[in-house]
Amino acid sequence: MSNTPKNTTAPSQQFVEITKVEDGVVYLKKGGIRKIIIVSGINFDLKSETEQNLILSSFQDFLNTVDFSVQFFVHSRKVNIDTYMERMRARREEESNELLKIQIDEYINFIKTFIEQNKIISKTFFVIVPYEAGDAIEQAKKGFLSFFGKKQSQTEDVPNAQAAIEQLNHRVDQVISGLQQIGLRAVPLEDEELTELFYNLYNPQLVEKKGIEVQK
Repeated sequence: MSNTPKNTTAPSQQFVEITKVEDGVVYLKKGGIRKIIIVSGINFDLKSETEQNLILSSFQDFLNTVDFSVQFFVHSRKVNIDTYMERMRARREEESNELLKIQIDEYINFIKTFIEQNKIISKTFFVIVPYEAGDAIEQAKKGFLSFFGKKQSQTEDVPNAQAAIEQLNHRVDQVISGLQQIGLRAVPLEDEELTELFYNLYNPQLVEKKGIEVQK
């Protein structure tokens, strides 16, 4: 028997449950499709008691109107200011006034020290809307990435891709309309934004790309 250790390292691709992202739709390996909506936040603590009760009531009404599974997901990540710092250094090099150069240096050092001592964390809010044969409500109870990995049999594939996308879009419109009633801006992510989101989720140890923002 050979004592040569076997390579047990699995390819990273096998952990990615997505086959492709096209026209704002996420296609899964095991069947089913998803759309992801980015949602603005509300500073709930700054609202009056009356406003808070109205928000809670509106959110409850929204949940009661949804007859399919959805998942709410909060993505927290450290803000990367490298690009901003590079612009400031470039601005310093262009400056001819020595006093302003000194002030820019002091500002850069202040920002650098502040970031080292106080990590700036941004939070982004998403709603994942699914469509697949045999939707399962329990999927909403699982983790974000597992929500993209529901196991299906060969007979559970969506029979009509265009009809499935139409149903998914209808669900997305319903969710957006409900969120707008609460006073939230909600926008479906496009291909580039979806790719960036999953890149950050599957590579949390790497420096993240530019942030995703809710369109106004």
